[in-house]
Amino acid sequence: MTAEQTGLRVQEALDRLDGLDGLGGDGAAQQAGEQLVRDLMDFYHDGLARIVGALPAPALAALLDDPAVAALLVLHELHPEDTAARIHRALAALPEPVEQAGFDPATGTVRLRRTRAGCGCSEEDIEAALACHAPEVTAVVFERGPQLLQIGTRPGAPAEAAR
Repeated sequence: MTAEQTGLRVQEALDRLDGLDGLGGDGAAQQAGEQLVRDLMDFYHDGLARIVGALPAPALAALLDDPAVAALLVLHELHPEDTAARIHRALAALPEPVEQAGFDPATGTVRLRRTRAGCGCSEEDIEAALACHAPEVTAVVFERGPQLLQIGTRPGAPAEAAR
């Protein structure tokens, strides 16, 4: 299960608890559910921090390519790489070359360009990889590459006028 799927399931459970409060409760079920999530997050953070601290650097580096591990480390603010490095790691793992043209941390927008024409991965694949490794990216803008200039006669122009 991905981090996004897990987050959705937790939110759905909290929404159900909120719905129980709507049946005459005072919000206690929703508050209890939110406290449960906070307590579990603190517990996982402490355990993951100990694991990350105990791992030799090469072993940790090998784990950073795993989407589930990367998402957990980012979620708990334990990922050793900065945002730029994590964006690069996400793009490098794609089956089609995509390069970063810029990232604006204030808006969370990353600008990308495909380095060659192809159909190796969809925009959704790229966005999913970025969401896992760099959730700070909240918007993706694809820049168009250089356009080919077609030199020739216009359709319907007489052949002699083209000379």
